[in-house]
Amino acid sequence: MTETQAQPAQQQTAEGAAETLQNLTLAKSLNNGLRAAMEADPKVLVMGEDVGKLGGVFRITDGLQKDFGEHRVMDTPLAESGIIGAAVGLAMRGYRPVCEIQFDGFVFPGFDQIISQVAKITYRSQGAWSMPLTVRIPYGGGIGAVEHHAESPEAFFCHIAGIKVVACSNAHDAYWMIQQAIASNDPVIFFEPKRRYWEKSKVDTANKPDTTFSTVVRRPGDQVTLIGYGATMPVALAAADAAAAEGISAEVLDLRTLSPLDLDPVLESVRHTGRAVVITEAPREGSLASEVAARISEEAFHSLAAPVQRVTGFDTPYPPSKLEEEYLPDLDKVLFAVDRALSY
Repeated sequence: MTETQAQPAQQQTAEGAAETLQNLTLAKSLNNGLRAAMEADPKVLVMGEDVGKLGGVFRITDGLQKDFGEHRVMDTPLAESGIIGAAVGLAMRGYRPVCEIQFDGFVFPGFDQIISQVAKITYRSQGAWSMPLTVRIPYGGGIGAVEHHAESPEAFFCHIAGIKVVACSNAHDAYWMIQQAIASNDPVIFFEPKRRYWEKSKVDTANKPDTTFSTVVRRPGDQVTLIGYGATMPVALAAADAAAAEGISAEVLDLRTLSPLDLDPVLESVRHTGRAVVITEAPREGSLASEVAARISEEAFHSLAAPVQRVTGFDTPYPPSKLEEEYLPDLDKVLFAVDRALSY
């Protein structure tokens, strides 16, 4: 092949790579992931409050009803117990429903169905029925909202045996994680960091990962391990950058799967650095940060050079918007925890 013959092929390859590697918001990636799942399987249904013509409060389902019809993208009454209950019946009949809970604090009317039915039907039926149901929950603060609209209830669901709990932190993961959640034969509670919906990152739509339900190292380091997920991941990465400016090497881990926890990468990192800081927006008491800290202490105690530090919200209801920056974990709080860990 001559040089002139090779150029069009090379150009075509570059153009193909550009098509599969896009700079997208997390919200658009979720929309694209839902679309891909619905195109791949006609049994995938989307249901929730205002998910149809409006496209959802955050426009995650924008355009789906127009393209797939009202029989597959269904607006529901304002009744989360009804949404989850109807989805349970659909899942038992072989469908793959995806329920949108409009805001994090609205999920509690459907909590009974999730605990009593969603998490237990497979066990109750000795595997005769699977429960391929995905519950999408926008969660966390940072958007100037009031209580019931800015909460982090993930620990409730992590305590329920029989369901998976995951949280995406960037657009690439959002695209693939929502598809893998929908394809799972087990129920998945899918947490989406609402204040990260409009942040852009590169999304590779061509190279499907083996799994995204696992802990991943976002940044390598040697002196302290920063552990977060979802909305806290940009905070952890910013803290690692700021620490590096002071000569401190911080490794950053993104949990991604909150239940069951994928702790092997966490333990490997802590055994290397000797120090750990766990970050969550949720209140400290009984939080996922407490569980991760306890497991590190149990399984890597002799590698620790300092007690595990936790950076969390306060043990109060979510505050008014003018106080939320005081409530949420931020750069200064994480760096203070890093300094405490290094002081031992």
